[in-house]
Amino acid sequence: MSLDNVNLDRGFFHLTKPYRWFNWIFWIIGVLMVVAGAAMLSMEGGLFAAFGFLVIALCSPPSLEADLHKVRKNAPQPDDLEEAALKKGYELESWFFGRSSYTPTADPNDWILPAPGPSTWNQADRYAPDGDGSAIPEHPSKVGTPQPATLSTFGVCMVMFIILLCVSIGSMMIDQQAAIDNGELLDEDGGMEFAPLAITVVGVIWLLLGFFQHKRQQQMIDTPTSLVRSVAVGSAELVGQVRPAPEQWINVVVDGNPNRMIPGCVDFRWEYEVYVCRQVTSTDSEGNTTTREECNWQSVRSDSGYVPFMLHDGTGGIRVESGGFKRKDLGKYVKMWTSSHADTLRDHFQTEFAARLFRNGDVRKHRWTAYALRIGNPVYLLGMVKPRSRAELDAEQIDGTVGHTTISVHGEDTPGMKANIQRGTELANLGRIRSSAELLIMPIVCVLCGIALFALL
Repeated sequence: MSLDNVNLDRGFFHLTKPYRWFNWIFWIIGVLMVVAGAAMLSMEGGLFAAFGFLVIALCSPPSLEADLHKVRKNAPQPDDLEEAALKKGYELESWFFGRSSYTPTADPNDWILPAPGPSTWNQADRYAPDGDGSAIPEHPSKVGTPQPATLSTFGVCMVMFIILLCVSIGSMMIDQQAAIDNGELLDEDGGMEFAPLAITVVGVIWLLLGFFQHKRQQQMIDTPTSLVRSVAVGSAELVGQVRPAPEQWINVVVDGNPNRMIPGCVDFRWEYEVYVCRQVTSTDSEGNTTTREECNWQSVRSDSGYVPFMLHDGTGGIRVESGGFKRKDLGKYVKMWTSSHADTLRDHFQTEFAARLFRNGDVRKHRWTAYALRIGNPVYLLGMVKPRSRAELDAEQIDGTVGHTTISVHGEDTPGMKANIQRGTELANLGRIRSSAELLIMPIVCVLCGIALFALL
């Protein structure tokens, strides 16, 4: 399947609907909540409808995501690239020990269009172009730069949620003040006077986060993507496929267990966590004591590593010195393992002892999560292109007659550009974003509503 029937410029408004069945269920529940809330014609109904809009918003994907997911699903990768992929889905490894593993069946950072398989790579010269030297199908020079809709279902529903929530809170503040004036409620028992400040503070924090996200997105959208064969020294944006450099790759053994291996990695990070539960006792103002169970994941240890790799966009390959990049987004985890028991008795007793000593709880589960950039994966980067030394070229027996063989990419920032590496092409990464308007309008509405509520104090 191609992108011929997909409009990558979504214009001003696009009605987005879920594309997964479980999101559809909650989306419909949200619609029913909005209808029921509107039918109540009361303050409680407004609050009910507000949370209905919130459910709809959270279940509505970005304006491009559903169509790109459909293209990815109907565009199978070459057999030799599929062979190198991890087995997807859930696998029960041991019922007795409660051990299982899961590899995501839908990877939002994976290729959308078919990518070159290893059988088509030039094994003799990693810098040489593929075939006729044209760019890979998913390169921005072929597909263009996607533009999300200015407003989507998410943005409209979130604005409605904020407005209805603030109107409901305003009504509650008026009713509370009336009760205080009538002597039905003591002033110190009110508590609603902090609502305007809380909403305003949340809005300001939200606005700051949205502004920085907007800057990152605009950097990706506005920066032209270079082709490897013609990239110049200086800051550059590149999109391509991860291929092995002379240093080859790392077969990552997660937490020292050979049964938890991720092969073919050029960059990785894994984390081992335990699920700790403890009993928490609290006493209310009337002296009533209640006990509840609190559970959360606690990190035990982690590790990361990398080797240089080649970025190949079909027109040629260029060496990437990934160790210098401080900002790396490896996307969704590539595999997760869970178990009811630790790998060794020593780990079991150590984690149990620490949980009881520091958290007054007990360990219920163990989890290992791996993130990786692997050979054959799509990759997007912003970095500094610099000349390589004569010693480096001699070590690879490069004569220097081909321009992109004499340069490499480094993770150095420049004014207006923050160097970063992301798993996935530009199309995949921009296909999952919200528009700048949605990132900024919603928190601005939240701040204005919070300020308006101060008038009711």
